[in-house]
Amino acid sequence: MTVELELIADYACVVGENPLWHPLEKRVYWTDIATGRLFRYDPATGEHEQFYTGDPVGGFTFQEDGSLLLFMDKGAIRHWKDGVLTTLRESLEGEEDSRFNDVFADPQGRVYCGTMPVGERLGNLYRLDTDGSLHRVVEGISCSNGMGLTLDRKHLYYTDSMVYKIYRFDYDEATGNLSNQTLFASNPQEEGLPDGMTVDAEGYVWSARWDGNRLVRLNAEGQEVLKIEFPVKKVSSVIFGGEDYQDMYVTTAGGNEKATDGEHAGSLYRLRLGVQGLPEHYSRLRL
Repeated sequence: MTVELELIADYACVVGENPLWHPLEKRVYWTDIATGRLFRYDPATGEHEQFYTGDPVGGFTFQEDGSLLLFMDKGAIRHWKDGVLTTLRESLEGEEDSRFNDVFADPQGRVYCGTMPVGERLGNLYRLDTDGSLHRVVEGISCSNGMGLTLDRKHLYYTDSMVYKIYRFDYDEATGNLSNQTLFASNPQEEGLPDGMTVDAEGYVWSARWDGNRLVRLNAEGQEVLKIEFPVKKVSSVIFGGEDYQDMYVTTAGGNEKATDGEHAGSLYRLRLGVQGLPEHYSRLRL
């Protein structure tokens, strides 16, 4: 499907990721993991800015007061509010040579946060409970990535990029426990790595495809029903935002390889398809 892709900002992100709509500020935020930068864009004014530079942020959530919970390298978790950065956890045992990659807050304010593989050691998925305790819930992951819930909140989608698969778990909202892992969707290598994802108001899954030049929409059976092609190779993640949650914000990567990945690789794009999304959940970590 050919649609109008609006280029919002080109910061030449090496690993642009984790777009997230801030419902209190009416702005979209995103990160460049590789360069340790965070950005935000205000659609009301058209202004965008880089507002943070520091240690790499693999993913983040918004707390109910609008502050940011940052998931970083070495398993560190930090809190960012009004320019003040506070360390909540310096590192995570067993993940000192790794980093977090993509995170997802559930309706109760817990955060599922995955880690990257290092050498022969595979990654893990953890659950951060609101009391600050961390629990390893899935092991042996090639590359932890995008997550989302079914509309009935009974299942959680989970992306394992390097095996080209999106799984579905039974999800218990009361406890946060995951069980009964099954395959939801897989794709051939030439279509790119499944990366970040979100779920729209009709229950369809939107999956970004790293090195696939595309964003795809999957139905409840995991079948592709729509493909949107991009002029850049590394389409990394997608989120809904705007007053009506019909603005789709898409991050891309490869800003350090524009000659091969595309002139505007590493940019943030926006598109409107008449599809409505849903608000993401706040994290509710008790600070």
